[in-house]
Amino acid sequence: MKFAPMFSGLLLLHLVFAPCSGKLCFAETPEEKGRAIVLEAERRDQGFGDVVAEMEMILRNKNGQESRREMTTKTLEVKNDGDKNLSLFHTPRDIRGTALLTFSHKNGDDEQWLYLPALKRVKRINSRNKSGSFVGSEFSYEDISSQEIEEYTYKYLRDEDLDGVPCTVSEYYPVDAENSGYKHQVVWRDKEEYQIRKVDFYDRKDSLLKTLTMKGYQQYEGKFWRAGELHMVNHQSGKSTVLHYSKYQFHTGLTDKDFNKNSLKNAR
Repeated sequence: MKFAPMFSGLLLLHLVFAPCSGKLCFAETPEEKGRAIVLEAERRDQGFGDVVAEMEMILRNKNGQESRREMTTKTLEVKNDGDKNLSLFHTPRDIRGTALLTFSHKNGDDEQWLYLPALKRVKRINSRNKSGSFVGSEFSYEDISSQEIEEYTYKYLRDEDLDGVPCTVSEYYPVDAENSGYKHQVVWRDKEEYQIRKVDFYDRKDSLLKTLTMKGYQQYEGKFWRAGELHMVNHQSGKSTVLHYSKYQFHTGLTDKDFNKNSLKNAR
């Protein structure tokens, strides 16, 4: 069956400029739409400069027993590359002064260094070990590094409400699949502000390993949204870790000098 030229042209226009949230937009493949969602989320967060926050980490074993840690995190936005981050532990006493420095990169392996005050030395984290646990928590070194767009390929799956919030659901596949602890992730983002609400992590055998939920979002400086609570549950071990963030401060004047290996030893 053939369409007359006028109708076939209208059909083509309908396919290419399909209605999209009340606006006209180009038709996309699931892969293009998945990547477009992440690009828009990044565009909205550009310009934060640097940010400092206090964090409480609560570790729970499968019997519900808890241990707590407190730290300060500092992040520096880097133009045309990934962010730099420094995390410094204040409590408990046996790990006080422990610090982790992370350089995320858009291309190539991320770089991480851990300062252990008991040994008074800086240890470089092998990029092949990024699936390892971060200080005994259910977050891996891979989880806590800045996840750059170029480190994944994407596929939009569907629209779906999560706790009454309209969300998009997409799959993320690591480009460095050999060294990632995950085969893929399934990510729920709300459709209004593009905030991540939930992530299911699948291990290399494609079994559900962990689920991260993020809530308590607040807006800072009229633009930048940050979550107040991150809750990671390990479905295979029964353990969980909660991160409570507070006292966010933006544009504090941090520079590259605050993010080098010497800053690990001198961080306070």
